[in-house]
Amino acid sequence: MHILVLNSGSSSIKFSLFEDGEGEPRALFDGEVTGIGGKAAGFKFRDAAGKDLSGGKDTVKAETPVEAIGLVVDAVSGAGLPKVDAVGYRVVHPGAKLDRHVRITDEVIRDLKEAVVFAPLHDPAVIEVIRETMGRFPDVAHYACFDTVFHETMPEAATTYPIPVEYRERGVRRYGFHGLSCESIVRQLRGEKAIAFPKRMVIAHLGSGCSVTAVVDGRSVDTTMGLTPTGGVVMGTRPGDLDPGLVLYLLRQTEGDKVKALETMLNHDAGMVALSGMANDMKAVREAAAKGDAKAKLAVEVFTRSVKKAVGGFAALMGGVDAVVFAGGIGEHDARSRAEIMGGLEGLGISMNSELNERKGDAIRRVSASDSEAAIYVVPAKEDWMIAVHVHRMAQTED
Repeated sequence: MHILVLNSGSSSIKFSLFEDGEGEPRALFDGEVTGIGGKAAGFKFRDAAGKDLSGGKDTVKAETPVEAIGLVVDAVSGAGLPKVDAVGYRVVHPGAKLDRHVRITDEVIRDLKEAVVFAPLHDPAVIEVIRETMGRFPDVAHYACFDTVFHETMPEAATTYPIPVEYRERGVRRYGFHGLSCESIVRQLRGEKAIAFPKRMVIAHLGSGCSVTAVVDGRSVDTTMGLTPTGGVVMGTRPGDLDPGLVLYLLRQTEGDKVKALETMLNHDAGMVALSGMANDMKAVREAAAKGDAKAKLAVEVFTRSVKKAVGGFAALMGGVDAVVFAGGIGEHDARSRAEIMGGLEGLGISMNSELNERKGDAIRRVSASDSEAAIYVVPAKEDWMIAVHVHRMAQTED
């Protein structure tokens, strides 16, 4: 069985083709269309060995998600490539009616349209991508995999907002996100025979978007993101949690379409870009901080402080922690951020080995000190692989 996985954002589409046999899904090809909506989009397509299959076509025209999907379909349908048997999509928000990964039907599309009110910056684009791809692959099954499903195990005390019941009855609650990443980490750690699976674990998925999740026995019990991916810890372009009174103040200070302007600010112009005055690039911000840029130094400190507070808070919530896991672009590749987040947590039984932390690698690696009571791991987030796992499971169930 060959599964095409589509992971779309507001201006990019990542795609992977997996082969699913008797074992775990195996990636055959992957690629990406970036800069959708601009004058020229970027295009990458390569096989599992890293061989470029783009034919030198690294710049393409993709002014809309529909044009981008056309490029993806043409790429994966090329001569000599296996036939696509199923398609899986990463969908950020399922809304109030969907609480599990599902095969896409007309009813599911209607439910996703209702969910747009919760994720107006994420879901409309993916609905467009789904419709276009279903039209181009009309004879295969299509499946939606949600970033929230992993967090369905959270207790009611973790998901409930203290607001009037009429809003809670409309589905306003803490959903949590980065669930596919968290689930892939749990699955990878369970598969490592040399690692004793940690009973109490804190997962810090740190990239452009960031969240911290508390996990007990492989199940989510709390997480920092809430109704939307805007809340929680400080992120690249999002502020994380804010005083509700501050949001009201900002509304009163905003001209014109207040909601749209504030929504744009909180999703694109806040977080570390607002603090540093720089582009959303942690490497560049750290380089500026090292050269004495005060704004960049403050941005890094605010970011790492917010993550440290979440890690420590969840460790206390669980009565201790057996492992802290870093994932995502920053979590996997920024040793300084990991060290600064872990610094000062020795009182919780967590200490890092600085030499191990500086080493690079793409596989699971332990970076904690030998005398640390809790392990510290760096684990690659494998969202697309996790989607392929779920698509294969759902397809097998239907057979």
